[in-house]
Amino acid sequence: MDPSLITELSAAQASTPAEPLCRYRIGVASAAGHLFDLCLCIGAGSPTPRRLSLPAWIPGSYLVRDFARHIVTIVAESDGAAVPLTKRDKHTWELGPTVGPVEVRYQVYAFDLSVRSAYLDPTRAYFNGSSLLLMLHGTENAPCALEMLRPSARSGVGDDWTVETTLTATTVDGAGFGRYAARDYWDAIDHPVQWAAHRGVGFAVGGVPHRVALSGRVEHCDLDRLAADLQPICEYQAGLFGALPIERYLFLVTAVGDGYGGLEHRDSCSLLCARDDLPAAGEREVSEGYRKLLGLCSHEYFHLWNVKRIAPAAFSPPNLAREVHTTLLWVFEGVTSYYDDLALVRSGRIPVQSYLELLARSVTRLLRTPGRRRQSLADASFDAWTKFYKADENAPNAIVSYYLKGSLVAWGLDAELRRHTCDAVSLDDLLRALWSRYGATGRGLADGDVEALAAELCGRDLRPFFDRCVYGTDELPIGDWCEAMGLGMHLRHAKDERDEGGALAALPGEAAPARPSLGVRTRRAADGVGLLNVFEGGAAQRAGLSAGDLIVAIGGIRATADNFAQLLSRVPAGDSVAIHAFRRDELLAFDVRPEAPPADTCDLWLLPAAAVTTTQLARRERWLGGH
Repeated sequence: MDPSLITELSAAQASTPAEPLCRYRIGVASAAGHLFDLCLCIGAGSPTPRRLSLPAWIPGSYLVRDFARHIVTIVAESDGAAVPLTKRDKHTWELGPTVGPVEVRYQVYAFDLSVRSAYLDPTRAYFNGSSLLLMLHGTENAPCALEMLRPSARSGVGDDWTVETTLTATTVDGAGFGRYAARDYWDAIDHPVQWAAHRGVGFAVGGVPHRVALSGRVEHCDLDRLAADLQPICEYQAGLFGALPIERYLFLVTAVGDGYGGLEHRDSCSLLCARDDLPAAGEREVSEGYRKLLGLCSHEYFHLWNVKRIAPAAFSPPNLAREVHTTLLWVFEGVTSYYDDLALVRSGRIPVQSYLELLARSVTRLLRTPGRRRQSLADASFDAWTKFYKADENAPNAIVSYYLKGSLVAWGLDAELRRHTCDAVSLDDLLRALWSRYGATGRGLADGDVEALAAELCGRDLRPFFDRCVYGTDELPIGDWCEAMGLGMHLRHAKDERDEGGALAALPGEAAPARPSLGVRTRRAADGVGLLNVFEGGAAQRAGLSAGDLIVAIGGIRATADNFAQLLSRVPAGDSVAIHAFRRDELLAFDVRPEAPPADTCDLWLLPAAAVTTTQLARRERWLGGH
């Protein structure tokens, strides 16, 4: 630990009766070494041992990450004397009895470039409290304070860093370094913090200030355009729920060469994006990358209501020491994934054709997931900890995404509610009811509550829908939902590996001949074609090829990523071909019979007015317009 920082920490104010029992000091030990310096100051002694622990996971990301493994050193001291600190399990310590206040000093290695943990180098410092702040057991619901120490000149960071966070500032300098307050431990870990050279822009929604703070090399980003596009998206969502339950909001964005991710918080979100996805000065079109970024922002903002306030009873509060299972993640992530893109078209940020393209791609991705026939949506939610977040090469054959299938089931529920009530009730109404009964009251959502509330609003038993779409593994009746919403749908063979379907202007013409397929997902390799996934029931699996194999020859001709499709196309229909592949360091030969790929690529289009009823046309306009 830097001696000068130890002196600074030790010279801080002693605890007074007005002080919170727990105070955290956060500084930089070594930017180049990626080490945060921390001190938990406990303002009173105890005649009995006390327990400290660090969370094992962060709310919103359902994987045990064991943040305590990044603690490099930890010691405790009271009145200049060492206090016993005994480790009891992978993330829990027992603090010995003391007469007076205690300081627990520790260092944490932080080099995870994501939105879930902590990161520190000479260009940026970022952290979620769950990866840095020790919890003193028994004080979780008591107020606490955080002091952010400005990095010294010797720390190797720039002097242009500012603090961006939604924690409540109490005594800070012009750059934001200083003291912050939290209502309790749960509040302290629900505000991501970043120190960096930021570019920022603000806007208001219903009088509530919103801010976008960007870090990274973003000199060419058109911040005004970003704010102008985010504002109507946020306004639409606030209008949908009828209330904005925050006093301010922060989009905390880090731009890198290639990255994507987001994590919701109670009044902010952390986002990681590719630099090229940001709007550049002078651009007027919505590029595919920028559309993806706006959808990500929309998704995390929607979580203000759906998951941060309309929340599972099992997460109130969450047990951060172990997995907390629920079958409801499809409601919180799937429904949110439905509305994130829908909000873009309803707020006028993208045209209808662009939205239909996104919807069609979702259908295509689901149809290309054989695991949809094996795992229900409820089970996908429950098993997120061990299957979705620990996906392996067989994942497409064994599991289904509760984000992806959940978004399509949300769309289907929207269609069913509209159809069964003559358009008097929609999924919008169900969300508003969830907000008023659960989110606004703090009541946790239990299994079956969504089904019961939907049936109440609809006035009919919806168990057949939920049994099929949420608890079963039968195919979703997507064609029926398209018809209800006035859409045309066509399933066809993919043109190539990049073809995910899209939006059409009208009924498609005659399809091109299907190209031969092995039923695999590949990766480009320097010395062949690598197999990422081998799909169940495909030609490759039947012949004995496996994920991880490296195809080096097809029909005696060297195979590369550039000629792979061409070599397969030369195989006459119904014939087999010799394929040579390395498995580890062993060369194997396979007799493979390529086959036509399944018709799993979806195209959607708006049915012309002459082809739909007035009811369908009005329903479609309300659906896409958000009336």
